[in-house]
Amino acid sequence: MNKVIRWYHYITYNIYWFALTARSQVLSPLIVPLLIQRFVGEAAKGELLGNMRLWALMAAVLVQALMGLLSDQSTSKFGRRRPFIVAGTIGEIIIYIFIGFTAGMEGMTGYWFLFLLYTLSMVTANTAHAATQGIIPDLVPEEKRGRFSGFKALFELPLPLIFVSFVIGKMVSSGNIWAALITLMVVLIICLLLTLTIKEEPLEQKPTKIDWNPIIRLVLMTAAFTVIILASGFFVRQIMNFILEEETSYGHLMVMVIGLLGMVVAIGVGVWSSIYISIGQKIQDHQNFTWWVVNRLAFLAGSTNLAGFLVFFLQERFVELQGEKAAGPAASITMFIGIFILISAVPSGWLTDRFGTKKIILISAILTTLGTALVLLSPTISWMYAAGCLVGAGIGFFYASNWALGTEIVPKDQAGKFLGISNLAGAGAGAVGAYIGGPIADQIGYTNLMTIYVVLFLFSILALAKIKGKQSQ
Repeated sequence: MNKVIRWYHYITYNIYWFALTARSQVLSPLIVPLLIQRFVGEAAKGELLGNMRLWALMAAVLVQALMGLLSDQSTSKFGRRRPFIVAGTIGEIIIYIFIGFTAGMEGMTGYWFLFLLYTLSMVTANTAHAATQGIIPDLVPEEKRGRFSGFKALFELPLPLIFVSFVIGKMVSSGNIWAALITLMVVLIICLLLTLTIKEEPLEQKPTKIDWNPIIRLVLMTAAFTVIILASGFFVRQIMNFILEEETSYGHLMVMVIGLLGMVVAIGVGVWSSIYISIGQKIQDHQNFTWWVVNRLAFLAGSTNLAGFLVFFLQERFVELQGEKAAGPAASITMFIGIFILISAVPSGWLTDRFGTKKIILISAILTTLGTALVLLSPTISWMYAAGCLVGAGIGFFYASNWALGTEIVPKDQAGKFLGISNLAGAGAGAVGAYIGGPIADQIGYTNLMTIYVVLFLFSILALAKIKGKQSQ
């Protein structure tokens, strides 16, 4: 381990997080939704966006775990992590060039080509992501990892969000997708070059034989979760179509209820099946852990998809923000949310220690519920900025307190295994909310879909109430 720490290491060890967040904030909430809208029009844009996000996110889960394992075992003379970051960056740049040409295509041909490119982008980005996660544990002494993690949060949240809002968001808003992609490529290259200045020693000891069991288990968990989401989405669409064909006065409300139930079932059954595949009959001894993952997944399903469908929501609410014009305000709202995530995350650790994890998680759900409700009711974009601050504060409190609760609940001698299972909640959240929610929004509007996400925050509180005590035995 490199124990000689210089001031510039705080930058070089963390700078690639800037590139990763910039990429995620440009592609997922801005470029991809707008291109899908251009290809397929208004009728099915939500459904096709949800379909694309489902498969891309499931690919991301598998690739990140696999590449993390392979980089752990790497004996390259250039180091364990940097070759994977280089490969991921080169792959991303090639994909961005193809995405730029995709913008000139039409119809479902353009959609399926974008589907392929976006999924491949998840593969290349998570190749670099998995390796970047290993830099601090590899090179930073334990007594300094807290400070390095603080700089990581700076490069991972407010800085790229502000950059995307004031620079790339305006390019997309003006319809200049090529300029946005080229700027993103320049960001990747600069961050890569700074990362390559890291003095990473090759792995000296010959690595032990790779244990593929965790990867096989993750594949089975991901496959089961994907099937559950597909089944829930299928039944929701069938029932929704039947309700809307009847043209009842409460049709939209009934569709919202069915959509909410579909998401809740996908979350509950998906979590149960994933944990059962991993630990079998012992799931009965870990009820607290199961409910914690349900709480985490329900909350993230709401918060993650607020950003994913924000462009379409703004287009629906404001006639002057049609097409690419919604990209700028969407990026600005996301920036305010990101800044307040960071601001609230700083004191949340102290508040969690002072008042307990469950109380802070409860407060986070209430803040996010109120903030999202205000976004839906805001008459102007300016009011949405203020409401976004409340949403960001709630999300910031949640991230710190929810993870702290998880570390209290999991068995101490199997913490890595159990917390690894919970990582499926991050990708599962985007998949559940987008795949099931997209077709609903196409039929009854994005304001109604956002309302479902508000109720998911409240559902996360019910799951929180089921957690008894602290530690699973």
